[in-house]
Amino acid sequence: MIIYSAYLKKKWEYNEEVHQLFIDFKKANDSVRREVLYKILIGLGITRKLVKLIKMSLTETYSRVRMGKNVSDRFPIRNGLKQGDALSPMIFNFAFDYAIRRVQVNQDGLRLNGTHQLLAYADDVNILGGSIHILQENAETSVAATREIGLEVNADKTK
Repeated sequence: MIIYSAYLKKKWEYNEEVHQLFIDFKKANDSVRREVLYKILIGLGITRKLVKLIKMSLTETYSRVRMGKNVSDRFPIRNGLKQGDALSPMIFNFAFDYAIRRVQVNQDGLRLNGTHQLLAYADDVNILGGSIHILQENAETSVAATREIGLEVNADKTK
């Protein structure tokens, strides 16, 4: 964050434009498309055996809802990652990193300490641009890339 703050301060000192878009995703972990995830893992060089084990851990998963003392019947979970599973954050990071790298291909954004115009942490994204046009292009690329893995932008929280 120190580099980011210093970078913005320099832009302000030289009276240069900096536009930012903060993107929030709806139910990010619950939305990951599993079949796309498996292809991403194989594409990253994860062994087929390990991908098969991950697939087995996500196949035929069920959940229940508790409200007070009442517990619902179990229902199948066919999409997304398991909540509370120690492996889920790492698996999500692989899928999200895949989408973010697709956005980084656009070289027309601002450079932050030699890197490009996008900051991401967990499922939060901050896109930077030197103009509204570049920001819009990068946002559209980001939305398309994340949509591919199943994520949907939460318009109410995106600013």
